[in-house]
Amino acid sequence: MLELRPTCEHCNKALPPDATDARICSYECTFCAGCVDGLLHNVCPNCGGGFVPRPVRPARNWKNANYLGNDPARTAPKYRPVDAAAHAVFAAAIADIAPERR
Repeated sequence: MLELRPTCEHCNKALPPDATDARICSYECTFCAGCVDGLLHNVCPNCGGGFVPRPVRPARNWKNANYLGNDPARTAPKYRPVDAAAHAVFAAAIADIAPERR
């Protein structure tokens, strides 16, 4: 089950379950769109993968109890600010490779 982390791991911006600017990598590392597009250049600092928009879990029970009330979002933030200089070196080596080929 997708964790739905509550904040950007770099800038600590709130990313509630219905945030449309939340981005995740395949390991669920969670960042805001501003950090992904700016600082990170679509390169996850933890795994090197790319990012996609995080899905929004339904707030209402439309079917089979698959909704936010039954499967709540995580409440504890995972705040791990990125070292901009170190990430720039890391990202420079792989940023020109499409995320699906990394």
